[in-house]
Amino acid sequence: MNYKKIFIPLLVALSFQFAFAKDAQTFNLKVSVDHLRNSKGVVWFTLYDKDGTIPDEHYKKYYKRVSSTIKNNSSVAVFKDLPKGRYAVNILHDENKNGKIDKGLLLPTEGVGFSNYQTINMFNKPNFKKASFMLDRNLSKRIKVIYF
Repeated sequence: MNYKKIFIPLLVALSFQFAFAKDAQTFNLKVSVDHLRNSKGVVWFTLYDKDGTIPDEHYKKYYKRVSSTIKNNSSVAVFKDLPKGRYAVNILHDENKNGKIDKGLLLPTEGVGFSNYQTINMFNKPNFKKASFMLDRNLSKRIKVIYF
């Protein structure tokens, strides 16, 4: 078997792949939340990358999701190596660590928040268009937690 006929084309193909991989731009997104009502549980940081994905009450339409511990009523998560694009963030202060939004009659009993939102109500419901932002550089976002 002539290994040169196999090895050289494979080496060329891999070098092209690495060359293009270096050109692909990725960015980091640091998301933080302060003023949680306590340090119980965890904070879920959920990242969305498509229109129509918010609201996502049962967390089925997200791009990436991570949980983070709480210290001094604050929490931070970092999403690494994200491609350039539009993103939106949802946070949940999951006090009982069950991974879902607990509700009273209609409203959440735990803290929630969305990028670009200071309030949530009947006239200001979360949606991707309003919550989204452009990620074209490393970025830090602070999300306001809202308790009903």
